[in-house]
Amino acid sequence: MRDTRESRLLLVLLIAIAFALITVDIRGGQDSPVDGARQAAATVFGPIENGVSSAVDPVGNAISAVRDSGGRHDRIAQLEHDNAALKAKLGSDDRNRSRLRQLNKMINVAAEGQYGIKGGEVIAIGAAQGFSWTVTIDVGANDGIKRDMTVLNGDGLVGRITTVGPNTATVLLANDPDFTVGTRMESSDELGFASGQGDRPLRVELLNGKAKINKGDRLVTFGSQADKPFVPGVPVGAVSRVDPSSSGLTRTIYVKPFVSFTKLDIVGVVVQAPGKDPRDTVLPPKPKPTPTPTVTVTITPSESVSVDDQQQ
Repeated sequence: MRDTRESRLLLVLLIAIAFALITVDIRGGQDSPVDGARQAAATVFGPIENGVSSAVDPVGNAISAVRDSGGRHDRIAQLEHDNAALKAKLGSDDRNRSRLRQLNKMINVAAEGQYGIKGGEVIAIGAAQGFSWTVTIDVGANDGIKRDMTVLNGDGLVGRITTVGPNTATVLLANDPDFTVGTRMESSDELGFASGQGDRPLRVELLNGKAKINKGDRLVTFGSQADKPFVPGVPVGAVSRVDPSSSGLTRTIYVKPFVSFTKLDIVGVVVQAPGKDPRDTVLPPKPKPTPTPTVTVTITPSESVSVDDQQQ
C-alpha cells in the first residue's frame, strides 16, 4: 500500500478501533464481549505461535536444553553403558565361537574313533622351563577321571592324566621330555616310540631300521595294554625330518605334532576306550596336492629364404 492521505486516515481509524476494543475488554472483565473471539484466535494461532517462538527464540531453546540436560545426560549414559555391554558381548561371542569350533572338532574325533570322552577346560599351565610340560583341567575324580587316561582334543593327542583331584586333574603333555607313547605309521604300520622334546618336534625311534619313511607321513597312537595310558588310533603328528643314518637296528625320525601345546583350551579325557582299534580312520583326509601349471610355448618357424633370392 502506498503512503497516501487515505492510507494514513485508515491507519488512524484502525488504531482508534483497537483502543476502543481494549477499553471495552478491560471494563468487561470475565464478561468481556470479545472473550469468545480471543479464545477462538488462541485456538487457531496458538500452536503456530509456539512453533514460531521455538524456531526464532534461541534463548528459549537454550533454557529448554538446560532444563532437559539432566534427562538427556541420563539417556547418553545409558547408551554408553549399552554400547559397552554390546562390545563385551561381541567379544564374548567371538571367544565362544572359537570354543564351539574346538568342541565340534573334538566331538568329531571322538565319533570317528568311538572314544567315550569327558570334556574339560584348561585352567592352568605348568612352568615349561626347568620343570615338566603340564596343564591343569577342570575335571577330576568326581567326573570319573582316573590316572593314566588319554587326553586329546580336536587335533589329536594332548597327553595323559598323571594326578587326579576331586575336581581337577593334571595332564602331562606329549611334548614333555618324560613323555613316551607307542606309535604306528599310517598305511605302512611301522611301529615306534615317540618321545617329547619340549618345543622341538617329537623324536620317534622306529623299530625297523630300514623302514621307508617320507616327509609328511602321519602317525597315530598304537595303544597300550588295557588301553592305559593310551587308547589306539589317536592322531599324533606328521614326519618333518628323517634321520639319514639307517645302519642301526632302529631308525630315527622327527615328527611335528598336530596339537599346539601352547594354545590348549578345550580338551577331552577318554573315559571309555573304543571296542576295536580305529586304525587310521581318525586321521583327516590328506590334503590334495596343488597342481603345478604348465606353460607350453609354440615356436612358429620363419619363412625360408632361397639361394636365388639371396643372390639377387
